[in-house]
Amino acid sequence: MVQFNEKQMAEFHRLVNRYPADKQKSALLPVLHLAQDSFGGWLSTETMDYVASLLKIEPIEVYEVATFYTMYNLKPVGKYMFEVCQTGPCMVRGCDDIIEYIGEKLGIKPGETTSDGMFTLKVVECLGACGYAPMMQLGKHFKEHLTKEKVDAIIAECRAQAAANN
Repeated sequence: MVQFNEKQMAEFHRLVNRYPADKQKSALLPVLHLAQDSFGGWLSTETMDYVASLLKIEPIEVYEVATFYTMYNLKPVGKYMFEVCQTGPCMVRGCDDIIEYIGEKLGIKPGETTSDGMFTLKVVECLGACGYAPMMQLGKHFKEHLTKEKVDAIIAECRAQAAANN
């Protein structure tokens, strides 16, 4: 059963208390982030139902939001998620080649995760860093002016970091 621990529940209450008492649905976006971070980096149906029950809203209201925004993952993702921007400026600067290259290097297509659970490749809409195209988000960090060599270095860095943490 999905359930926030004491610390997570305190954060839930802090988020909900930002809004008027009868407007707890307004906390949905940050609560979904909390749930995703708390339960393995993705939102299962059970997790979304739990969020709906906490906010006293219908599950469909949660599903509508979680399926609309690319920042929410609806299936398990890798330890490192490469979210590559694919909008106009990044396309003009070669994001298609970068997406294809990452896929070849990792043996996956966009939306897939490597068999070892290490990497997920995701294509997303504008990340607001058009001047640094092509670019991607890796966790909370932007990786900018991507080239094949930079992608190789990022993959190597992630693998080294994962090895150091094991």
